[in-house]
Parts: sequence; C-alpha cells; structure tokens
Amino acid sequence: MKRVAVVLSGCGFLDGAEIHESVLALLALDRAGAQVTCFAPDQPQADVVNHFTGQPASESRNVLTESARIARGKIQPLSQADASLFDALIVPGGFGAAKNLSNFASAGAECVINQDLARLVKAMHQAGKPMGFICIAPALLPKLLGVPVRVTIGNDIDTAEIIDAMGGEHITCPVDDIVVDEDQKVVTTPAYMLAQGIAEAAQGIEKLVSRVLVLSE
Repeated sequence: MKRVAVVLSGCGFLDGAEIHESVLALLALDRAGAQVTCFAPDQPQADVVNHFTGQPASESRNVLTESARIARGKIQPLSQADASLFDALIVPGGFGAAKNLSNFASAGAECVINQDLARLVKAMHQAGKPMGFICIAPALLPKLLGVPVRVTIGNDIDTAEIIDAMGGEHITCPVDDIVVDEDQKVVTTPAYMLAQGIAEAAQGIEKLVSRVLVLSE
C-alpha cells in the first residue's frame, strides 16, 4: 500500500484549497488503495472571501481548521509532515496554494514559499519520491526545487511567463492531460485553470494520481 501525503491550503477556491480538486485527488487515491495523510499549515489564512458573493470578508480563519473540513477532521499540521514516512506527495490547487502555501498571488516570481512545505518538498525530491501538483500549485515548483522543471498550469500566458522566469519550463497542456517531468519525478495538470466543470477536472487529476503512483514503484 502506497503512503501519500496530501497538502491542503484551506477550504474553497477563492481563499483556500479547491474543493473539487482536493476531493477528486482523494477519491482517486482511495480507489487506487493508497493510504492518505492530509496536512495543512497551522496559520491564519492570507484573506477570507465570501464564496457566495465573491467579496472579501472581514474575518480571520485558520488554514488547518478550514482544511479539516475537506479531510473530515483527519488532518495534521504541515510542520509535522515527515517525508521519510511517505512514498509520494500531492498538492491540489485553489488560491490557497498562491496565498497560504506561498504569496505567489501577490509576489509572482519573487514569491516566498511556506517553510514547512519547502522542507517537505525538498526532502521528497532528494529522496527521489514523486510529486503531483494541480491547478496553480505547479507554479511553485521552480522555486521549491531550485532546478529546471517541466510543469503546466494549462495555457495562461502570464503565469507561464512567470514560471519560465523562475527557472521552470512551462508546457501548454489541455485540461484532460498531464505533464510529466521524468527526471524530477513531478506530474502536473491544469484542472480548474482550464476546467469548465468537475468532470473535466477529474480527467487530468485521475491521470496525475495514476502516474504519481506508478512513479512511486
């Protein structure tokens, strides 16, 4: 049984983890027989957005507490994640990846990554363990790995240019496919960077999970 860490970044695509992407990844992992442990940073969200109105809300929420909604309470602080206990890592998207796991949304190529995520990713990479990043999350990989890495966020030109400026190589990719960097053992898919619905997002995410598990053999 493969042991997979899943890093969440809140609950809701405007200020946290994209719920559909997170659930689709968890479903695909469960169907494949993987043992999953969810993690999230124990920190305040960068902001809170009312998902009904799309407007900022004047309140504070904790990333770990919000992520626990998706994980049905079975989640641990990201600071406790130990790469040696896992065979693979998956990071769903949503603005939480660009606001809570990093400040990519505001800082772009000059972004700073959450220290616990950086520690976990570097340890997984050094151990040759595969990782899957979904939606906007792949934009963090060039800075996280510090080496040239092939990734996709779909076809958004502005984001692709930032990825290239950070030392990555952006590959245009349709919603139903994945980009695999065999050398770095990294798999990425656009999901809701392109998806018009949950079924479209599922196609790429299911391929990503499948390839990550194959690479963990």
